[in-house]
Amino acid sequence: MDDQLSSTSRLEAFSDGVIAVIITIMVLELKVPAQHGIAGFLSILPTLAVYFISFSFTAIYWVNHHHLVHRIKQADQRVLYANLGFLFCLSLLPFFTSYVLEKESDSFSIALYAASMVITGFSFLLLRLAIERRMRVAGTFHPLDAAIQRKHQLSLGLYGLAMPLAYYHPSLALADIALVTLIWIIPTAGAKAHVDDNR
Repeated sequence: MDDQLSSTSRLEAFSDGVIAVIITIMVLELKVPAQHGIAGFLSILPTLAVYFISFSFTAIYWVNHHHLVHRIKQADQRVLYANLGFLFCLSLLPFFTSYVLEKESDSFSIALYAASMVITGFSFLLLRLAIERRMRVAGTFHPLDAAIQRKHQLSLGLYGLAMPLAYYHPSLALADIALVTLIWIIPTAGAKAHVDDNR
């Protein structure tokens, strides 16, 4: 299995296409309000807020996926399947975003939304581990910057916290989820340096 290697350019092109479709599907959930004027616009602000969180979540994963995949030149079967697992989990986000909007951000829908992010975050962690394993086999392993290790742990913890928090204060749970996107905005500089060394 590990002898069957493929270029990461195909993996990245496929991933880019899937992520583009995910964002497109989410955009289709935005509807023009029936009301006119400022009242109509204000009525869709909660929808725009949830869309913004979901878009940011997806976009930041795309950026960090790019930096992660560029740490290797070829992908083995484990990396390919780990990447498919990540894309599958991420592709469910439009459904859970729509679920939150349809249920008007009630406690259960927010908890479910947070759970989907825990699963996606864990799948991204598995992809990272698969890529690190590939680097060890290729003899090009560089440990990820300690800040990235903390990002994975902190983000999964905050997503996990949002699930019970949703039953006490759904708005705070959404704010907790939004906070995680800020943590991942800028890929770690140390990881970028290792990417430059490996390419």
